[in-house]
Amino acid sequence: MPRPLAGSVALVTGASRGIGAAVALELARLGAHCVLTARTQGALEEVDDAIRQAGGAATLFPLDLMKDGEKLDMVGPSIAQRFGRLDILVHAAGVLAKLTPVAHIMPRDWQEAVAVNMGAAWRLIRTCDPPLRAAPAGRAVFLTDGLVAEPRAYWGLYGFGKAGQEHLAKSWAAEVANTPLRVNLFDPGAVATKLRGMAMPGEDPASIAQPADVAPAIAALCLPDEARNGEVIRRN
Repeated sequence: MPRPLAGSVALVTGASRGIGAAVALELARLGAHCVLTARTQGALEEVDDAIRQAGGAATLFPLDLMKDGEKLDMVGPSIAQRFGRLDILVHAAGVLAKLTPVAHIMPRDWQEAVAVNMGAAWRLIRTCDPPLRAAPAGRAVFLTDGLVAEPRAYWGLYGFGKAGQEHLAKSWAAEVANTPLRVNLFDPGAVATKLRGMAMPGEDPASIAQPADVAPAIAALCLPDEARNGEVIRRN
């Protein structure tokens, strides 16, 4: 199998399960050394085992995007110090938050949604910008949702965070347009993830796409020959 990402280092958030885990495995197959971050150490170790069985390599960096803000702020410098580079960022982590009328959103739920779905993107941009700009072909991909363009009743808390993340990512893309760094967003559509299962408990997971089905398209946005910047790419 071709390894166009050989020698590169990729940071993947939400890498313990779902789309994040599938993307990490795909990037590793393409040759990237993957730095995996999520809250659950045991689940990260399972993804690490899968990557190693596929002939890849990974480093685990457990953290809670809501509670470990200062630790998250040091991710970029820590990776650069350890590996000498950071080429790829894939931000797949997210939280559903509560599906509730906007008028009923509680402060605690608001804080969680802001911290994970928008605040983490801001912190990742801050910490990863220097090494990604310094990379020969830096690439960043943020997972977004169709709700940003088409808001729905009761989804305001989740959609608001994703909308804020999308705005930050597009602004960053405009700011780096004259550099080798490329920043894009990917909307995977309906995928059988834990988050999707919580939102749609009556849905048959086998009836929709699986994480492994969408991972190649996300990994493709991380390749050195990807020229798009500031775009939202939606799964066909």
